[in-house]
Amino acid sequence: MVEVQMRVNGAVRSLELEPRVSLLDVLGVHLGLTGTKKGCNQGACGACTVLVDGERINSCLALAVQYAGREITTIEGVATGGQAHPLQEAFIRNDGFQCGYCTSGQICSAIGMLAEHRAGAPSAVTEHLAAEAIELSGAEIRERMSGNLCRCGAYNGIVESIQDVAAGHADVLGAGR
Repeated sequence: MVEVQMRVNGAVRSLELEPRVSLLDVLGVHLGLTGTKKGCNQGACGACTVLVDGERINSCLALAVQYAGREITTIEGVATGGQAHPLQEAFIRNDGFQCGYCTSGQICSAIGMLAEHRAGAPSAVTEHLAAEAIELSGAEIRERMSGNLCRCGAYNGIVESIQDVAAGHADVLGAGR
């Protein structure tokens, strides 16, 4: 057993863990945060996406001990003061989910993706890699979100939600505001 301390949704948590326990299992089993979902447990579906220091990762592929001392944000931590994150509101407004199983991973991934876009990181479909500003088109969003699957097919609502937030709430995209 190893003592691991991490900051989860703003609270410092100290845990005694086996070194081989995934971050996903720590969040769900040890901390009772059930928003992050175990889909494929192979890093292929994105249902387990969380933010680590603001960057999106698949928590099923991450060993919890690797993230000692880091800031972990799950879907439970993106709202502030009882106010839903703009992406949560947009997903509801635009029917960005059906069964909801993938939604927490989709929202966390979208938060991280929008930060990557704001930082100027290109994607595989970015037309001009040296462009000052990359247009956040539907194709650009679909490519950047391609690691997050929705088995219900709510992709149009997901893309619309991200476009709405990117266009109207660029100042509030950070997690744990």
